[in-house]
Amino acid sequence: MTAQMVLTIGSDALTLLLMIAMPVLGVVMGVGLLVSIFQAVTQIHEATLAFVPKLIAAMVVFAMAGPWMVSTLVDYIRRTIESIPSVIG
Repeated sequence: MTAQMVLTIGSDALTLLLMIAMPVLGVVMGVGLLVSIFQAVTQIHEATLAFVPKLIAAMVVFAMAGPWMVSTLVDYIRRTIESIPSVIG
């Protein structure tokens, strides 16, 4: 196993991590921004008002994009496990 192979595997893993995490993080960040603007306008600073909408948005995104996320992870893990013999010897 060469250093180039290790860097390629690590790069692929980080790319996959970002690709899978971005839908959830993007939606939660957008909802957080909207709630933050709402709190600034109305001057209501309730902790649950910031937490509950983000939690609901994350659950909705996981429900919609969950199958895609799992299938993408399974494909990556399958490719990685199948490449073990070529990497070792």
